[in-house]
Amino acid sequence: MTEFAREATLAIGLVTILLGSMWIATGSFPPMVVVESGSMMHEEEGSVGAIDPGDLVLVMNPDRVEIVTYVEATEEENENFGYESHGMAGDVIIYRKNGGSDTPVIHRALLKAVVNSSGGWDVPGTPLVNVDSITWTLDYECSYHGGTYNLKIDRWEPNHEGYLTTGDNPDSNGCNIDQLRATNPEASETYIRGNGLKDENGNPVLAVKEEWIIGVAATEIPWLGAAKLAISGTSSSVTDSTWRSLAMVIAIIIVTPYLMEAIAVRRDENTEDSHQPRQDDWQDDDE
Repeated sequence: MTEFAREATLAIGLVTILLGSMWIATGSFPPMVVVESGSMMHEEEGSVGAIDPGDLVLVMNPDRVEIVTYVEATEEENENFGYESHGMAGDVIIYRKNGGSDTPVIHRALLKAVVNSSGGWDVPGTPLVNVDSITWTLDYECSYHGGTYNLKIDRWEPNHEGYLTTGDNPDSNGCNIDQLRATNPEASETYIRGNGLKDENGNPVLAVKEEWIIGVAATEIPWLGAAKLAISGTSSSVTDSTWRSLAMVIAIIIVTPYLMEAIAVRRDENTEDSHQPRQDDWQDDDE
């Protein structure tokens, strides 16, 4: 086997072991996704800890974790109070809009509507139990005309059990939640506005059912996914900061083997020098 074939086999083996290990750890395949949009950004140029365009995110199988919503993590009396994921309260989920086949959405779970055995609705993390419609103000600050207010769910009558979701980016998402009717019950089927998501057929996105959830966002690996977006032509949202960071990582990966080789050669030279007899030793032997 040639040296090239040996190196290629080793590389393929390492990649296979890595993917296999992540598959086992997450229970999902593929075990990670590349973030394409800036809907989850916390800062304009991105930040480590938040989910930015070009980041890789490990995807946990939803059957392996209990999803904690924003309201559960912000209500002091709840057992999950204080829980955070990717820089904010609650979990981030990856879901398919209305269960369709278009690109999945990665957004934060705000609250969940659960059917009460008596026919009404319960909202875990709040005192709302067996209500006909859901009205609740979250501890979620929003900006409006220079002022602030807390995000309010207004007279929402769910079509079915499921989660309300939103992106973290205050400029493009945040208080503009994915399920428009939860904050604007008068919105019609043809209502057009900057907030609220539509599925591949142009229908408003409804509360996210459990079966529409692909996974729960776990560890974030910053920057590395930008290379994939560049190849696929979907890198328009990647920030300059991410490109610079990716370039630095690539440079380190390229330079590190040469530095290690140089250090090894230097160490071998020093070892050889230490084992060579000195001239004084030769003179002593002659005498």
